[in-house]
Amino acid sequence: MLLLIGGEHRVRAAQVAEAAELLIALLQSEAREEAAAANARAEGDATRRAIALASSLDQARSQLAANARSLRDALSEAARLNRELRALNETLEQRVQEEIAERMKAEGALRQAQKMEAIGQLTGGVAHDFNNLLTVIIGGLDNIARQLDAGSVGRDEARLRRAVDMATHSAERAATLTSRLLAFSRRQALDPKPLKADRLVHDIGELLQRSIGEHITLELVASPGLWPALADPNELEQALLNLAVNARDAMPGGGKLTIETQNVFLDEAYLSTVPEPVSPGQYVMIAVSDTGHGMDDETVSHVFEPFFTTKETGKGTGLGLSQVYGFLRQSGGHVRVYSEVGQGTTVKLYLPRYHGEVASPPVPAQRPDVSLLRGKELVLIVEDDDGVRAYSGGVLRELGYTVIEATDAASALAALEQHPGVDLLFTDVVLPGGVHGHKLAAQVRERRPGVQVLFTSGYTRNAIVHNGRLDPGVQLITKPFTFEELALRVRLILDAPGRSIVNGAMS
Repeated sequence: MLLLIGGEHRVRAAQVAEAAELLIALLQSEAREEAAAANARAEGDATRRAIALASSLDQARSQLAANARSLRDALSEAARLNRELRALNETLEQRVQEEIAERMKAEGALRQAQKMEAIGQLTGGVAHDFNNLLTVIIGGLDNIARQLDAGSVGRDEARLRRAVDMATHSAERAATLTSRLLAFSRRQALDPKPLKADRLVHDIGELLQRSIGEHITLELVASPGLWPALADPNELEQALLNLAVNARDAMPGGGKLTIETQNVFLDEAYLSTVPEPVSPGQYVMIAVSDTGHGMDDETVSHVFEPFFTTKETGKGTGLGLSQVYGFLRQSGGHVRVYSEVGQGTTVKLYLPRYHGEVASPPVPAQRPDVSLLRGKELVLIVEDDDGVRAYSGGVLRELGYTVIEATDAASALAALEQHPGVDLLFTDVVLPGGVHGHKLAAQVRERRPGVQVLFTSGYTRNAIVHNGRLDPGVQLITKPFTFEELALRVRLILDAPGRSIVNGAMS
């Protein structure tokens, strides 16, 4: 080491000892300095780490503070929502009731608007058709009056007969129109009977062919094993005739009309697509199909509306299909229309199946001569309409009957006390004074059990008709009725009081 620091080659021991001490001191000093520097570096590193840790702690504290604020905000929002939820729960029933009431109010307003539109269409159609019919009736009566005023010398008998025929024809059309309106509104008095649809269709085949003309082919397709159906046969025939006439008008250039029958089962899947309530079960289906011009979906959606028609003005009343619809619904059945433009239309009538046997149809009796329908019995007429009462009494008196007239139940019972020999009570169903015809009939029969009863009405209001059907044993002649109809009905009832007589035929 001495050589390295430039010392002599020969050094005394004392010098070596002295130098060693110095060297040791130097080394120790350097070691201390190095240790101090290392400590300083370590302290610096520790300080920097402490500063970094402090910064991280500050950031963590800031984040915790932010999280705490967020948590406080979330808790505050949750508390607010809980308060609103409690308030909502407390007022939920009331709010639901208010919402339902508001919705029902809106729906009621819509139904009222639709009802008023339908009523407007209905009344407009009724007014139009009845004004036309009344014009002919009034004009015919005016012609008759002027011919009568002319005296026997200047009277034109042919013109007088034409006026009578015109007025009578228009009056019959008015009666038909009223009947169709009642059918549409399901207010007509039905007399349903077990029937075989195949037989009924076959029996009116000739009538249908005459109605549609020779330029249209009529095909009747029967179904082996067809179930019996339950319906009013007269109304069913009228419904089929209406459909045949509609088909004829849809095929002006000729075509084919097919009427076929079939047993069907209407299940829940099918009935879920039907807007009106129909009971699932077994039905007898009568399909009326034509090869006419058909209808689009928009037209089909309106076909059952009264006075809706696609025909030219004056070619139809627009009540044919509405009558079919009302009859089917009142009978507990269903009707569906399928149509395609240029291909044709099919109307399917579904009649409830009758579980039982159908008796053979009676041989139709020959209608007797009206001149033979005379009698001498005592008849009590109860009718509040002066004109109807005078007409009915005049008919019966002309036939030889003794007639007593009353305007209400009270006067009828008083007349019964004065004339105990009454044979027939001929009463309107709807009477003033609160006692209607059916109650009057019950009171009369309590006092005079042998008295026969014949009701008349243009609209029964369910007095003797329930669920659209005549009560058992009830005999009813609907207004308007003719001289011959009243003469025949009265004579049949008096001659066969034990039989049920409906619509001019004995059963």
